[in-house]
Amino acid sequence: MPSAIVMERTGGPDVLEWREVTVGDPGPNEVRVRQTSVGLNYGDALLRAGHRPIPLPGIIGLDGAGIVEAVGSAVTEVSPGDRVAYTMLLGGYAEVRLLPADRVVKLPPDIDNRVAAGFISKGLTARYLLRDLYSIQPGDFVLVHAAAGGVGSLLAQWAHALGATVIGSVYNEAKADFARQCGCTHVIALGKQDLVAEVARITNGAKAAIVYDSVGLDTFLPSLDCLRPRGWMVTYGATSGMPPAIEPSLLGQKGALILTQPALMPYIPTRQKLLQASDDLFDAIRSKKISSVIQQSFPLREAAHAHRELESRSLCGVTTLEIKL
Repeated sequence: MPSAIVMERTGGPDVLEWREVTVGDPGPNEVRVRQTSVGLNYGDALLRAGHRPIPLPGIIGLDGAGIVEAVGSAVTEVSPGDRVAYTMLLGGYAEVRLLPADRVVKLPPDIDNRVAAGFISKGLTARYLLRDLYSIQPGDFVLVHAAAGGVGSLLAQWAHALGATVIGSVYNEAKADFARQCGCTHVIALGKQDLVAEVARITNGAKAAIVYDSVGLDTFLPSLDCLRPRGWMVTYGATSGMPPAIEPSLLGQKGALILTQPALMPYIPTRQKLLQASDDLFDAIRSKKISSVIQQSFPLREAAHAHRELESRSLCGVTTLEIKL
């Protein structure tokens, strides 16, 4: 009988319990997947803590990869034995799970399961932020907060490959070297350096074309002063708390700034868009625009320990939870 990480209530990492679960046969448009790897994301911790409601008892985790065990009667694009990955489908912290067939991506031979699980959510997020939301131009100054984190490290690498000059922020010096390895030409240590003054100095007063902010409360307001006129303020996470509410007129006062809070799903609303975006991500990995290195992994059954490490800000880059077959 397969097992999963189940939570009966929201709270700290201790609410994550390893227990046996029942997984039935796939419906007509479903596949049953025996997972090998699961992505670890900060959003998992928000779900666990109750900041985003889910049905309880429940299983968190939004992305993973594995091998198709069985398919429903109407499924034609994948078959038993195929390796697949998925994202944005709740219930990932499990050895075996059912998935809608139109939301899984068949993996090419040169992309292994571990890389797919670790990168599919973070990589697709980086892709739409850099290519669909705002098209990075060579010479742009780009400010990436949490540049040593999962999405931030991919944003920095990919933006650098597109010709941007990347300014990364980190919370401590221990992560500064990793941020530089990820394409940050300049690294600012938050709390030790003045963010606005450093960006002005680095850009010779020109400021940044765009800010990618997954931190939220601690970085949102000063980031507005790091932008050039008509610059883009992109808030896509809130690891330090939700950004403060502002009057729209403030954006005009600071140079007709553009503020947006995007999300991945509107950029991959159909199977065709999902497959196109996934192909772009796999090409970026092949061409080494972004590194495919997994920085750390934990056994899935030790998810509580992984969450403690995640919330301590000790992790860098992409992290996975692994399942032994």
